[in-house]
Amino acid sequence: MVDRALRAAEAVEAKEVVDLLRALVRIPSHYPGPGEAGVAAYLEAYLKERGLKVFLQEVVPGRPNLVADLGEGEGGLLLEGHTDVVTPGDEARWTYPPYAGVVEGGRLYGRGACDMKGGLAALVGAMLAVKRALGRPKRPLRLAALVDEEGMMLGVKAFLRAGLAQGFRGALVAEPEEVEICLWQKGALRLRLPFPGRMAHGAMPYAGENPIPKAARFVVALKDLEERLQRAHAHPHLGLPYLTPTRFLASAGEGQLNVIPDRAEVALDVRTVPGVDHIGLVRELEGLAGVGVEVLEDRPPVETPQDDPLVQVAEEALRLLGLPVRFGGVPGATDGTFLRAWGRLPVVVMGPGNKTLPHQVDEWIDLEEVVLAARVYAAMAVLYLE
Repeated sequence: MVDRALRAAEAVEAKEVVDLLRALVRIPSHYPGPGEAGVAAYLEAYLKERGLKVFLQEVVPGRPNLVADLGEGEGGLLLEGHTDVVTPGDEARWTYPPYAGVVEGGRLYGRGACDMKGGLAALVGAMLAVKRALGRPKRPLRLAALVDEEGMMLGVKAFLRAGLAQGFRGALVAEPEEVEICLWQKGALRLRLPFPGRMAHGAMPYAGENPIPKAARFVVALKDLEERLQRAHAHPHLGLPYLTPTRFLASAGEGQLNVIPDRAEVALDVRTVPGVDHIGLVRELEGLAGVGVEVLEDRPPVETPQDDPLVQVAEEALRLLGLPVRFGGVPGATDGTFLRAWGRLPVVVMGPGNKTLPHQVDEWIDLEEVVLAARVYAAMAVLYLE
């Protein structure tokens, strides 16, 4: 089996992986904007031409998940990546145009190169290498190239609701984590707190009820709650939980500087670690604020046991290729969050790319690392499936 794993790793074609990555980066896929359909259409044709079974799952109009299969049966491995990227922002700030796919000094520059078209190209390269080396594996490999990871994760939710993860026993998510084996992912809560008031003239505040001081006192009090949470729940791989106010709104209307508003609103981006009870935390926030909390999104913190077979083959694949075995955590949520929480799959998040580069101007990825990740994935797939 080790020989077959090495044969699959060696079957990765570096030029194939790099050319595919360059083609994917040249297809704008930010949303709002052109969206992911162009990437899905390109991959659909690309993979069908190379003999894989491919189908599209429309999540919402114009935003399809792409699913490609090699082999049949149960007990297989999911290879997961996302096709959306964030906006490039002001393109004049980029050294190279964000969708040109410029290669310079062994790096490919462009929006999404690191997060995560590099990982997606590596997954495709690995899948094709397994096909070249082994033909049809004993258990199935399924590539899931999903939409909306950067948003509300509609793609992975639709994928799971449709039962497309059923029958698989593990998932490899190729997010940019410097080829660390990441078994822990932070949870996230997106919250909105409305503070009601009563309009009045600014010259007679006693005639109304100003919601701004109430909202401001809540924001100040958040720091104490955050510090208590951090003292109780520091995590060795994920660090600290955070309660971050990201929006504070209150206005009676444009130019109405002499009117007490009838409402203020605070939005929070909450990041948690395993051990933090989301329901209990929301109740504590409601008690602190004295108002109800609207939960816009709830992504639980997740972890995969280190003794799971998927983790063991990830370690073995790295060692086979002479690479260090390093463990880490994901500071945010990924599609793997829901593959673990909803799909009950063991998940390893491990991909090429510098952790700090996603969403930055002049985003780039090291091409040697992308090819190396494809080789690791190919070896890992063979070890897991056989």
